[in-house]
Formats: sequence, C-alpha cells, structure tokens
Amino acid sequence: MLNVVALMGRLVADPELRHTPQGLSVTTFTIAVDRSYARPGEQRQADFIDIVCWRGTADFVCKYFQKGSMIAIDGSIQTRTYQDKNGNNRKAFEIVANNVHFAGAKNANGNTGGGYANAQPEYTREAPPAAAPSFAIGNNDDFSVIDDEGEDLPF
Repeated sequence: MLNVVALMGRLVADPELRHTPQGLSVTTFTIAVDRSYARPGEQRQADFIDIVCWRGTADFVCKYFQKGSMIAIDGSIQTRTYQDKNGNNRKAFEIVANNVHFAGAKNANGNTGGGYANAQPEYTREAPPAAAPSFAIGNNDDFSVIDDEGEDLPF
C-alpha cells in the first residue's frame, strides 16, 4: 500500500506547541493550498488542509514558521473518528507530516519564513571565467600535412 502526500501552502494561523501527558511535542495547524486551476474570470480557489507534526518536527515548525509562511510538507493521510457535541459520529482527515521544508522566497526584510535566514550561509559571486580561445576554420598554422601515400605504413 502507498500513502504519500506532498503539499505546499501557507499557514493560516501561528502554530502552537503543545505536549502530551507523556511529554511528546505536538502541533496542529492548517495550510491553504491553491488549486492548480481557476475558471476564467475567477480567482483561484484554495483548499484548507489540517496538518499534524510530532516531536522535533513540531518544535521546528513552531520555532521557524508563523501565519503566512510558505511551507512544504511530505507525510501521509490519517483518518480518525470522534463524536461531536450532539453525539454524532464524525470522521476527520489530516496529514501527519514526516518532513517540513521552507518554501517561501525571502521577504522584504531579507528573512525567510520564520527568521531562519540567519542560519543560512552567504554566498559571494565569483568573477566570470576567462574567455576560451577561439579556433577559426581554415587556420592550419599549427598542423602539418601528412603524406599518407608512403610505403612505410605498418599495415
């Protein structure tokens, strides 16, 4: 069986870190994912997808991401059932994130999604390489003519 999900979207609210009675870190949040198509004359619609992160992934998300941050997630779909306030059985679908990644470009302040820019290395642009020599067609000064009609060929 295969249960793999890859999503990229924006957080609709700041994630909040919680802990289970056993001390495990957990956070749940929702991302808005734009659909890949739009009807002519209409804006592109978005789907709002619930995400769950555990342990170090939860700590990472709460530290570096906030509302509006672009995030890329890979994980799996999980379903759970519960009873609402009226006693009706309900089913919820959510994505359990295995990995999360920064997906947004740097903003006007030079920061990425949650202040992570300070940990990124800075790169300097190197000088362009020297131009390669050009070899014009018909320039035979570096070559000598071989007489291939000789009798001393080994074959």
